[in-house]
Amino acid sequence: MNKLKSLCVYCGSNFNGDPMLKQAIVALAETMVSQDITLVYGGGSVGVMGVIADEVMKLGGTVTGVIPQFLMDKEVGHKGITQMIITENMHQRKQKMADLSDGFVILPGGFGTLEEFFEVLTWLQLGLHAKPIGVLNVGGFYDPLFAQMDVMVQHRFLKQTNRDLVFNEADPEILVEKMQCFSATPDEVWFRDRNLT
Repeated sequence: MNKLKSLCVYCGSNFNGDPMLKQAIVALAETMVSQDITLVYGGGSVGVMGVIADEVMKLGGTVTGVIPQFLMDKEVGHKGITQMIITENMHQRKQKMADLSDGFVILPGGFGTLEEFFEVLTWLQLGLHAKPIGVLNVGGFYDPLFAQMDVMVQHRFLKQTNRDLVFNEADPEILVEKMQCFSATPDEVWFRDRNLT
């Protein structure tokens, strides 16, 4: 695996003021900037999105925002980042963010964050990309989600090999280190079982 040059961070457009989360965001920004990793994110100036962008910029790092025109029109676009790419719609935004990134980090967020997480995870399972995916599980925020994945494995809707494709770490430095060493091995048995290959 080549060294990560850019990471797409999926996160909330709200920030709940949690000091533990703020500390984790600062630590992630420090880890990325110290390893010369560009932040690719949704381009917002608010919420967790705004916090991670501000922290990376403050440390002298590089930030690329990708935002659809309708959100730019609502003035939620960040005015102080390295580069802003404006797309026509949400689909183009997600595709562009994925294309620009060598890996994906998931921070706490809501529906949009989970939707983006599961989309790139499904793409990895299908072999559409071979990029690492890491969840920064601050204060056990995503423990119930990982428990649900284990239920999916138990009920045979998800293979353990595919469940294991995603990293689950509370420490940003450990998370990025594991992502640097990632090698994709999705289990494609379910394709063969259905004669799709």
